[in-house]
Amino acid sequence: MAKAVRLSDIGERLGVSTVTVSKALSGQKGVSDELRQRIIELADEMGYTKSKVIITEKDSYTIGVVVAERYLRENQSFYWKLYQDVSQDAMARNCFTILEVITYDIEKNMVLPRTVTEKKVDGIIIMGAFKKGYATFMANNIGVPLLNLDTPGTVDTSDSVVSNNVMGGYRMTNYLFEMGHSRIGFVGTRLSTDSIDDRYLGYLKSLMAHGMKPKTEWLIDDRDREYGRFDPGKKFRLPEEMPTAFFCNCDTAAYIMIRKLNASGYRIPDDISIVGFDNYVAGEFGQSGITTYEIHTKEMAKRAVHILLHKLENIEYSTGMFMLPGTFIERDSVRRIGRAVPFI
Repeated sequence: MAKAVRLSDIGERLGVSTVTVSKALSGQKGVSDELRQRIIELADEMGYTKSKVIITEKDSYTIGVVVAERYLRENQSFYWKLYQDVSQDAMARNCFTILEVITYDIEKNMVLPRTVTEKKVDGIIIMGAFKKGYATFMANNIGVPLLNLDTPGTVDTSDSVVSNNVMGGYRMTNYLFEMGHSRIGFVGTRLSTDSIDDRYLGYLKSLMAHGMKPKTEWLIDDRDREYGRFDPGKKFRLPEEMPTAFFCNCDTAAYIMIRKLNASGYRIPDDISIVGFDNYVAGEFGQSGITTYEIHTKEMAKRAVHILLHKLENIEYSTGMFMLPGTFIERDSVRRIGRAVPFI
């Protein structure tokens, strides 16, 4: 059986992108009449069938994965693991990945990834959040099908795969209320990343459900907002009046917070209870003993590759935001201090 003709096959023959071919064949704007006619004629000549959008095992694409440098400073970061899961799933589908790390200067100066400008990839996965201006710049100018992974994207047409951070934050804070805590702080620099903000919103949702109001002094920054670096020296400042528990936006922040509390004479969980998020901790912090909310990176990666491959075959294919639930994991970083605090 002859192999189905793909949009990328037509684009390769004419030296244009898959997006351009799709726009031409679907009657969208942005393609000159002359080029549109050439694409239509070649598609007909090659036997392209528009309804043929099924990915077969013989199809092969190169997928670019771009991530901000600040997320990969540690040798074993959460995003290294997520990229490995993406790469493994892509290879299982006879595709390949190229990782490109975007430095702060590239992000600041609005420069497109080299994998895009040098036409080395068929599609792009944007992994993790970028500054809003740069994220929008890429979405509007990248010129190949793209998908956002672990970030919702910044334009109305964004397709993304994310974890359910709001409900995860709500679940973790509810758990602390279930363990008798009513004085609960939050650790994470708000307006730093979408995931931190969403987990904070889950924290607020739980507080409201229990008739509580957030206390400003219990909202603890964990990182520099401009560069996204954890800063144990200047951040993680303990309040004078301490809560009995903290919900930390990620497990790495939770471990740094534990070190900070231990250095100040507090014992975990005897004096202060701690919960985290992700079920992932960088190598230097050892094995996790944190009660947390696991993010299923393999499933996120699998879904991201699946969606992008379909977008490569049909530019009109779209899922919007695809949200995956996580899993609550109870360990020994929380102590019960009384009866569960009821919902109002």
